Amino acid sequence: MTIKYFAIKTLTAIAVSAALSAPSYAATIGDTKVNYGGYVKLDAMWSDFSDGTLPSSHIGRDFYVPGTTPVSASSSEDAVFDMHARQSRFNFSTATKLADGSDIKTKIELDFIVTGGGNERVSNSYSPRLRQAFITYKGWLFGQAWSNFQNVGALPETLDFVGPGEGTVFVRQAMVKYAVGNWSFSAENPESTITTAQQGRVVTDDASMPDFTARYTHKDDWGNVVVSALARQLTYKTGAADESETSFGISASGRVNFGKNNLKFMLTQGKGLGRYVGLNVANGGVYDGNELHAIDSTSGFIGYQHHWNTQFRSTFLYSFFSADNDTNLLSISGDPTESSMSYSANLLYSPVKKLTFGAEYKVGTRETQSGLEGDINRLQFSAKYAF
Repeated sequence: MTIKYFAIKTLTAIAVSAALSAPSYAATIGDTKVNYGGYVKLDAMWSDFSDGTLPSSHIGRDFYVPGTTPVSASSSEDAVFDMHARQSRFNFSTATKLADGSDIKTKIELDFIVTGGGNERVSNSYSPRLRQAFITYKGWLFGQAWSNFQNVGALPETLDFVGPGEGTVFVRQAMVKYAVGNWSFSAENPESTITTAQQGRVVTDDASMPDFTARYTHKDDWGNVVVSALARQLTYKTGAADESETSFGISASGRVNFGKNNLKFMLTQGKGLGRYVGLNVANGGVYDGNELHAIDSTSGFIGYQHHWNTQFRSTFLYSFFSADNDTNLLSISGDPTESSMSYSANLLYSPVKKLTFGAEYKVGTRETQSGLEGDINRLQFSAKYAF
């Protein structure tokens, strides 16, 4: 009896130990593997604006959005402190083995940033939002995902939600994408942001064709390079107006490895890119009452990450955006952003795998076409655990 009891107890202990050491977020149901992942993150930010602060609950208080940096000829310097956990996210994914040996996969991901539904008075409750939801099958992707025009892998590791806000392509949207070899092609949901004299920024949904992209990726031991192209139409239809303008752009980005360290970069140039770059720091075009005029822009960033040892690392980042505004249209478009740039440096500490504490300092500047300029100095502290 004693030996039998000891054996049962030992086997039970081994089973419990195995269960605890195995990933609690993975399971297999029939032919389908199910995964649960994400991270929890706390951000604390002290932001000093040179030309007046942003109001409470403004998106620019949660993370750096270059087009929202206040500019004024008269406002004084102002500083604010914010703390939130809204960047925390979770995702579910599945992978099912089919009879022909192929896989069909799905993913759905949500977070709580850039949403309403709460305030900071008592509960700090915020609604979840859809980030990604897609199906992949035999090279095809159907659903909402990162734009094929963007290279997510080129984004540097920063505490800020985006990092190189004005310098990166940054879009998630519904699409149909096909990948073969080093190439991928997509048809994506169209949307135009247009400046008008009467309404300022107008977000239209008038396009009759999707946005089209093509992308080529080259990978090697030293890193990778991605070149992507975008072609679409800007549209504005209201009342008697029925105008469209061709928009196109090209982006080159990648990563170069130096042992454990790396250099990441992106350079994007185009006509009428609008919402695709700089978190929509500039609109895609200007409607003068008769015609639609696309806005040319150039943007980019370069970031270097250095590993000091196995636990400490830093990222040094420079990001910029420049718009070629038509000065003949300034009476219609008001005083649009002409340029924006930012610098940042951080120190990240991971005492154990997937747990990271960090501090980051960022300086951002926005200048309008008339010469008005505003700065933001932000000191950010974060604690993050990925699971």
